[in-house]
Amino acid sequence: MKVTNILVIKLRHIGDVLLATPVFTSLREAYPDAKLSILINRGTEEILAHHPDIDELIIAEKGAIGAQLRFLVMLRRKGFDCVVDLTDGDRSAWISVVTGSPLRIGFNAEHRWRGLLYSHVATPLPEDLHRVEYDVAALRPLGLMPRLTQPTLYVSSDDGVVAEQTLRDLDVDRDGSSRMLVVIQPGARYPLKVWPSERFAELADRLATAFNCRILLGGDGKERDVAESVRRQAACEPTIIAGRLSLLQFAALLKHCALFVGNDGGAMHIAAAVDVPVVALFGPTYPHRWGPRGRVSEVLYKGLDCRACYHPTCIRGEENCMRMISVDEVFEACNRLLQGVRKKTSC
Repeated sequence: MKVTNILVIKLRHIGDVLLATPVFTSLREAYPDAKLSILINRGTEEILAHHPDIDELIIAEKGAIGAQLRFLVMLRRKGFDCVVDLTDGDRSAWISVVTGSPLRIGFNAEHRWRGLLYSHVATPLPEDLHRVEYDVAALRPLGLMPRLTQPTLYVSSDDGVVAEQTLRDLDVDRDGSSRMLVVIQPGARYPLKVWPSERFAELADRLATAFNCRILLGGDGKERDVAESVRRQAACEPTIIAGRLSLLQFAALLKHCALFVGNDGGAMHIAAAVDVPVVALFGPTYPHRWGPRGRVSEVLYKGLDCRACYHPTCIRGEENCMRMISVDEVFEACNRLLQGVRKKTSC
């Protein structure tokens, strides 16, 4: 079957969308003349704004019923002849049917009814497979066995200009010593993923003392409060950048940094995608599935079964999976990676 008009559906969060980019690259290599459209949730579109393999970004409609119906009619009129659903969700499966595409590929690891809505269900995969490999496996029904690539993130020159101006405005090199920059990301989408703010503050002080580096506290606008908490508890006067930059501006700023340290989340995947060394802190999620896919990274993870704690509070108290990660452990991981940066820059 000739494929000329492809829709990929990924109705998840920022990190999930970024981890799916190898699928877009693989489809472009296999079908260089096809139109490639990506359906995503609002708030994740910036991650793909400059991706060269994508022809069109479509934002999913979640408003009133009338608006959703008009959205579905618009999708059907686009005449897709291939839909690849990477969402693992019932809603996206219905959307794939509504497009009218004769070729609809999706996952159904839960063996739910949605498997009936696809023309091809992707082959069941091992539970311990990383999400990058998992998503790429959706292309097997197309006869594709693509080479695995790292997630890709593209920033514009304008993003780079804003990042550089932000560093000047914040006066992070105030003493003219060109000190290394380390980004600490103390927040996360879900509270259960968050390492205690007082430990991030202690880590910031130890890194600043050991490496004479400047500490930047990242995050979006909603995470500014936790960044403020870390700043108040730290003696090294870290600089808050939380809420100051767009996603791609933040990615451009990371390219000036020697290290990223943070909880499992979208910022961690952004740092890995722009090849910044990453120290990632994992608790209730599994690093073998969701870990950073950059060239240099270390993961701190205690391997607890956290399924009982997937609700607003954790039943483990002070013995929860994030609190079991010590400052010493994180500092030593940072030390190993920063020593590598020193060796590289001294060559």
